[in-house]
Amino acid sequence: MDSHTIVEALLLGMLEGLTEFIPVSSTGHILLAGHFLGFHSTGKAFEILIQLGAILAILSVYFRRLWQMLIDFPRDRLTRHFVLGILIAFLPAAILGALAHDFIKTVLFESPRLICIMLIIGGVILLAVDRMKLQPVYRDVERFPTRLYLQIGLFQCLSLIPGTSRSGSTVVGALLLGVDKRAAAEFSFFLAIPTMVGAFAFDLFKNRNVLTSADLPIIAIGFVAAFVTALIVVRFLLDYVSRHGFALFGWWRLVVGSVGLVALMIWG
Repeated sequence: MDSHTIVEALLLGMLEGLTEFIPVSSTGHILLAGHFLGFHSTGKAFEILIQLGAILAILSVYFRRLWQMLIDFPRDRLTRHFVLGILIAFLPAAILGALAHDFIKTVLFESPRLICIMLIIGGVILLAVDRMKLQPVYRDVERFPTRLYLQIGLFQCLSLIPGTSRSGSTVVGALLLGVDKRAAAEFSFFLAIPTMVGAFAFDLFKNRNVLTSADLPIIAIGFVAAFVTALIVVRFLLDYVSRHGFALFGWWRLVVGSVGLVALMIWG
């Protein structure tokens, strides 16, 4: 493992942690960066497996709340309702993702042009929704109606297209369905836990025969970098979107997608 590869893994891990929980598509950013850096991982596993760092970051930030939910689950109806709601929201993308896994990894992951286009489209949609004069109806993630959990979960299915963004699709869907901005971002955090754990476990299983011990140091470097940067992002994101909304991330997507398209035309 040369120093150049270490630096690439470190940069990509930091990029994963920075973008995983904001609506800009972490996978899209990593695939684009890997394309232009010439970084190739076994079975495209690095891009998924380093998400474990971001998962642990969200678990550490919400540890007390998650632990309390675990204690309250047997006796508290509201806690059971919320946990069931997360599982309901998780299932549509989990089922579709498992069925379309090979197509996603071998076709969609290999199309940087598609990623750039989806970044731009998603940026336009995010800016438009952020400017709408929506009247929030739901402000407590634990008290969403069951149908709302399912509807947000259906929006998350859009994120199977790289460049769309898991958090972006759930946030936009939640906002359009009457959820306020802070609650939309917070629910995307909770929904990320089973979604990312499921993607991690499934991808690890699918690549169990092609990954070798030589891949582990690179994945470990990316994992640590993703954990540290995601920890910082999660601690500040809710307060930011409560005050400023999501416009910054819409413009971010437009810039990255446009620059990516230009770069692809110049360098291929």
